[in-house]
Amino acid sequence: MNVAKYLFALWAGVLIYALLSLIIGAKGFSAQRQLEKEQKKQEANIEDLKIINRELENTIHSLLYDEDTLAVYARELGYATMNERFVRIVGLGGNQKNRTNPGGVVVAADPQYTPDRILRIIALGTGVTIIICMAISDFLKFLKDR
Repeated sequence: MNVAKYLFALWAGVLIYALLSLIIGAKGFSAQRQLEKEQKKQEANIEDLKIINRELENTIHSLLYDEDTLAVYARELGYATMNERFVRIVGLGGNQKNRTNPGGVVVAADPQYTPDRILRIIALGTGVTIIICMAISDFLKFLKDR
């Protein structure tokens, strides 16, 4: 019976380690939840990039097959047809429009978790504390019976 009490301390340490690993460990619920949030951010960014890609494909199609669109873009860049003339006023800044938006870079953040070494120390500390408490209890019982 006395040995079983001390084996309980070992079992409690293993149980504490397993629970802490499951909740706040590197592959625990907390880290999993953080990774799922990052996945949603990445999926939203991919959708935004798909929209930008469709807009750019439409622009390419317009420039390849529509002469009026090509003329508008050329005028914005400062080109003219043979019959047109431009008056450039120096010092007012450029009038060029930036039509391309390449999208933003979304960097995935690493999940925050408690290192395995810390979890082992906590579990070992818990087991040792239980063993010390049981030893003190047995020692006091021994002194009382004496």
